[in-house]
Amino acid sequence: MSNYSIPTIGELLAAYPEIAAVERLRNERPSKRTVLNVVNGVKRVAAMMELVDAAKECTKRPWLNRPIHDLSRRRLENVIVMVKKTGLKPLTAWSYLSSLKGLTAKWCVPYYRDRGWKVAPMELPSCRRRAPRYMRPERETLLKVKEWYEGLWLFDDKRPWLAATLMLEFAMRNGDVGRLRWSDFRSRGSADGHGGTILCYTPHKTEFSSGRIVAWPVHPALWDRLVQVRESSGLREGTHFHGLVVPAACQVFARLNSDLRSRHFFTGSKAAYELRKICIDHIYQKFGAEMASSISGDDIRTVTHYYADPSAVNAGAVRVVDLI
Repeated sequence: MSNYSIPTIGELLAAYPEIAAVERLRNERPSKRTVLNVVNGVKRVAAMMELVDAAKECTKRPWLNRPIHDLSRRRLENVIVMVKKTGLKPLTAWSYLSSLKGLTAKWCVPYYRDRGWKVAPMELPSCRRRAPRYMRPERETLLKVKEWYEGLWLFDDKRPWLAATLMLEFAMRNGDVGRLRWSDFRSRGSADGHGGTILCYTPHKTEFSSGRIVAWPVHPALWDRLVQVRESSGLREGTHFHGLVVPAACQVFARLNSDLRSRHFFTGSKAAYELRKICIDHIYQKFGAEMASSISGDDIRTVTHYYADPSAVNAGAVRVVDLI
């Protein structure tokens, strides 16, 4: 290995998207979104290391120009300390640090070796922090959200209503909403001719893990409204929007997030994501954890931690002896 050199962080960032594209042709992963997250995360880590150096009054060369092995576990621990001073949450900093694992993953090693580089898998500081458990909003808040959602139907631009519907009624993630096409709504035939319509799609986040397909029966009244929107707003299959249900979804979610925050329903940059949580939590209350897992595309453990509130009372008083 003496003929191999140690690349800089910047060199790895330039090479990673190229080798990821080749790996994707072979194994259908990593996705383009994963690659983007890794690259942006590593850049943020480099920026935070610059802050660490500035606090220590160090004048070393920029971190993107330094060897990747300079990012030792001890140095990375300083990033966590610096995070508290910049206002970022420690869990957010950990998500940035975890991107280093993607940059130095085992599948990358042969590609880097072909370029004459010696790169070892990154050793990260230990972290046991998790996002807090989901807590069901107060009943008053839920009623206000319901009123707000129903009011979206009154606007000429139906995209906010469509996006909110796909999250509140179908528990879809933002990214899946942006990719959804009208062709993903499929007719379900039956012997009596009343099979109805189902929404069928594979969540992008779990596409390569569980690979589970989510299939939701669409309520007839809701389907009537969806058809009305599709037929009247120029979002039909075959237009320049290529059949997307919610064109320019990123702009739509920016509006929804801002509106929900301004009404003090939810906080944070992903306020609209709470609509997905409300959907999953109510399915959990009514139909149980297995159904909530099925419609969300996540396993039961994830559902009961991030999307449902198992501590809330869902049933009335009961004597188990009466069930025996």
